Amino acid sequence: MRIESANPKLDSVLTSNPQPSTPNPAPEPPYRGRLAPSPTGLLHLGHARTFWVAAERARAAHSTGSGQAGGTLLLRNDDLDAIRFRLDFVDAMLEDLRWLGFAWEEPMISQSARLPRYRAALERLHAANLIFPCTRSRRDVLEAIGAPHEGGTDDEPVYPPQFRPPAGAPLPPLGEKISVNWRFRVPDGAALAFDDGRAGPQRAVAGRDFGDFLVWRKDDVPSYQLSCAVDDAELGITEVVRGADLIKSTFRQLLLIRSLGHAAPAYYHCPLMLDDHGERLAKRHDALALRTLRAQGVTPAEILAKFAAASA
Repeated sequence: MRIESANPKLDSVLTSNPQPSTPNPAPEPPYRGRLAPSPTGLLHLGHARTFWVAAERARAAHSTGSGQAGGTLLLRNDDLDAIRFRLDFVDAMLEDLRWLGFAWEEPMISQSARLPRYRAALERLHAANLIFPCTRSRRDVLEAIGAPHEGGTDDEPVYPPQFRPPAGAPLPPLGEKISVNWRFRVPDGAALAFDDGRAGPQRAVAGRDFGDFLVWRKDDVPSYQLSCAVDDAELGITEVVRGADLIKSTFRQLLLIRSLGHAAPAYYHCPLMLDDHGERLAKRHDALALRTLRAQGVTPAEILAKFAAASA
């Protein structure tokens, strides 16, 4: 990731990661990928294809310097959505993944068990004055920008800069229990870039293409952006494989990862699967849920063979 900003303070925080020169650089770490389903519905063909790509890339990976084929694939249970989360979806998720033949080398990691790690990251961002409390509603934001929001499902309206507290203003304490939204203050005008393994070079300008984003919600739960960034960094993930709808989220997560002093993983964003009407698959597509296809007699071999044929 490259960051170009006219703000020296943010430059020092976001881009300071000096790499000592050495004639014999250390070998790259072994490949570590992850499957990260959310138990808020039944898995469908789109999930399966993305997970298949992740598994194939882990299988084909080589540890630089050792020449040994293979990589580690982790399973992360993204179970922070208290409203839509259901235990039976967790059971179905595990059963469907095993039915398709997916395997993971380490015990499943549940995000709900890692809340102290996310809180520690939030406190570091607070100490660096990189976040601020926000009491504005989504309606406030939409009215301020003066137009209806027409972005995609992963998009959100750019947070109006006039809603921010003054830069450098003292922050209120986080408190033991958080009851207000906290947002990350993006470095306005910073040009961000990363090279995606599937989609190629990606570019965005902070404050124009995306604005200040949530890192902690008023119901005292970390945002997807923060929890995902912390997990990928702390669990040593070397490549994130996921859907193309999350490319813009990658810029937000890269800002968080660098702000927390971690090295960023590589990214590989898969094209989304579409239904017969050209709409991307979602958990409401019961007809294409793995559970439904299984009941209809479709076999894992048939599904995986179609994935392989489509990628050839």
